[in-house]
Amino acid sequence: MNYLFIKYLIPSLFGMILMAINILVDGLFVSHGVGDKGLAGVNIAVPIYSVILSVSLWIGMGGATLYSIALGQNNQHRAKEVFTHSIILAIATTGLIIVFCLLFEQPLAYLFGANDSIISYVDSYLHIILLFGLVFVIENILSIFIRNDGNPTLAMLGLIVTSVVNIILNYLFIFIFRWGVKGAAYATVIGTFIGILILLTHFLTKKKQLGFVRTKLNFSIVGSTLLIGFPSFIVEGSAALTMVAFNITFSHFVGETGIVAYAAVNYMHTVFLMLFIGIGAAIQPITSYHYGAKLYKRMKEFIRIAIITGLSLGIAVFIVGLVGKGLMIDLFGIDVPQIINYTRIGIVYFFAGYLFLGINMVFVEFYQSIKKTRVAIWMILCHSIILFIPLLWILPSLFGPNTIWLVFPISEGLTLLITYLALKFKWIELVPREMPELPKSQVNQK
Repeated sequence: MNYLFIKYLIPSLFGMILMAINILVDGLFVSHGVGDKGLAGVNIAVPIYSVILSVSLWIGMGGATLYSIALGQNNQHRAKEVFTHSIILAIATTGLIIVFCLLFEQPLAYLFGANDSIISYVDSYLHIILLFGLVFVIENILSIFIRNDGNPTLAMLGLIVTSVVNIILNYLFIFIFRWGVKGAAYATVIGTFIGILILLTHFLTKKKQLGFVRTKLNFSIVGSTLLIGFPSFIVEGSAALTMVAFNITFSHFVGETGIVAYAAVNYMHTVFLMLFIGIGAAIQPITSYHYGAKLYKRMKEFIRIAIITGLSLGIAVFIVGLVGKGLMIDLFGIDVPQIINYTRIGIVYFFAGYLFLGINMVFVEFYQSIKKTRVAIWMILCHSIILFIPLLWILPSLFGPNTIWLVFPISEGLTLLITYLALKFKWIELVPREMPELPKSQVNQK
């Protein structure tokens, strides 16, 4: 049982670590090669890109959950129907969003927190990312489904290639060709496209069950995909909303010092967040399959292991923040004393949130993977909107601008407390109440 979890966890974590390094290197290259305003400009543009990614995650995670459940039920035709619908739906939906964003590119940039001094950097990066937005969508969908098709190693390899190519091209385009933030955007696009080519080799393997089938539009599949995947959309969408809200709040209470400090901290947050997403990505195929096969006792054991993993990782990241805050700031080449001091405070306060984030992420992914979407959505809304937005205004208004950094740990901690109470008083259940004995025919691992 532990082996099966590790089989999915290690490739997932390793892939996410590389993606995190990829994101960090983007920030470092832009910071050193373009400057503080370039870093802030890219940070403003990222939430708009995140909206597109959130839709692809919505469809990808919803479809992948249905796919693994169908495999658990030994219904391969249904699984292929789900994959076919997911690809078409993702391309059509995100395509429309991209066209809208291109038509209203600059107004969106100002809406998401840009000002006149950094708008040119936002536009330069954002335009290229939007033009090639479907590349990111296709890679994301393929990676999710290939992981659910029992090939997490190839999904990891795709991320490795994407990251390595992006890092190399970032250096060439920014420092050699002097393309500025446009170079960072082109490097990301090209790296992602090559990653897709790696993922497509899955369809040449003999063990693959993934594939397209000729099928009519099935509203049941579309509806179930959108319903089950909705928590993933909220997770990514709320992350974009969080970035925008933080940028606006820092701009209001602190000014450009706050925007630059948050840009540095947020890059580090994005790096560490990938690790917690990796744990969720590892547990989703396993729990969806076991849910479809009604192996509830094993499913409960997997969630226990994932919670321990999430808590351990959260403690480790918090310690890294305490010990390495100076090194993190130095990485971005920030040399303004006021910004350095404010960023130091931010790292210590903000990183306390990781003590709770890992467990919250596991619960969200688990409930989504077994089609308990209402519970997953409630948890996400609780820490990202219901608690987060009021705290973001109340804390700095009453206790000063330094407390903006505490909004993240307080909202995450309160969400975990509410979830614990809900489980304790049986307002929600961890696994279905019917707990059949483990069938001998399904003792073997997936």
